[in-house]
Amino acid sequence: MKVEFTAAQIAALLGGTVEGDPEAKVWNVARIEDGAPGMLSFLSNPKYYHYLYNTLSSIVLVNADFEAAEPVKTTMIRVPNAYESFAQLLAIYQEYTGNKVGISEKASIASDARYGENCYIGEFAYIGERVKIGDNVKIYPQCYVGDDVVIGDNTVLYAGVKLYAMTHIGKECIIHAGAVLGADGFGFVPQPDGTYKKIPQIGNVLIGNQVEIGANTTIDRSTMESTKIHDGVKLDNLIQIAHNVEVGENTAMAAQSGIAGSAHVGKNCVIAGQVGISGHLTIADRTIIGPQSGLTKGVREAGKSIMGSPAYDYPKYMKDIVRQRSIDKLEDRIIELEKKLAELLSK
Repeated sequence: MKVEFTAAQIAALLGGTVEGDPEAKVWNVARIEDGAPGMLSFLSNPKYYHYLYNTLSSIVLVNADFEAAEPVKTTMIRVPNAYESFAQLLAIYQEYTGNKVGISEKASIASDARYGENCYIGEFAYIGERVKIGDNVKIYPQCYVGDDVVIGDNTVLYAGVKLYAMTHIGKECIIHAGAVLGADGFGFVPQPDGTYKKIPQIGNVLIGNQVEIGANTTIDRSTMESTKIHDGVKLDNLIQIAHNVEVGENTAMAAQSGIAGSAHVGKNCVIAGQVGISGHLTIADRTIIGPQSGLTKGVREAGKSIMGSPAYDYPKYMKDIVRQRSIDKLEDRIIELEKKLAELLSK
């Protein structure tokens, strides 16, 4: 579906000012260096300023204080922050084009399930018994929503999401394709004969409001009580959250990271890619963990930056890296000193 917007309409949406043709039209977006007629681009990084003077994009968002060094052929819209305005515009466009409504005849919905107004439930979605779905919820094809699941208003489940029984999802959440919430936690008891006996996992998963969960991320149900992901948490693709874990408000975690059972991560933490956090640890608020770090002990002091495996204070880690790169030179110096010492002793 091709949807066109004029420069004047975009400026009105963003509270910006048009410089150029207010009737210039766009229907898609592109990087400023790859611009083409009908494309909208943005410019905020000074490294890319030179592209503005030759771009073929019909409209470019620029910061209000931008000063052109050459004549600009394209239509500009001045906004307080071009990057943030571009993100805002993408969100508006996504809401406009993705506003699906209606219940597919090919969906399977239990007779006692309830859903609110303006919902979308796509083909081959399964909605279990006693499910409660709020207003404006979008459930794309082939989703599985188990018994007693609760989904808050304005939440989106993309294709193939699986919500096991008793999972609770808050309002305005986005769960991307293939995510699995509520599978059994990894709980087994070693037996004398070398086998393992499964520990039943009878808890659930609680997701707060405005949480985003990436594609193929998994969050396990707790052994008892709940695995908790609090308001505003952002999880990338391919993340593993184990049973009984708690992740505090507004924490962000990058892809391929994993948190073992019963760990507690504080508020406003930033966890880079491929980080591993051992079970039963407590991570203080505002902790920053560098990529490929491994945590074997908790972080007690709020606001610390750590890195390495095992992870420790980031400034010290960086100094140690510099020292490691000097080892060969130090070895050469020691060998030279040993030779001179041997010569002196021989005399």
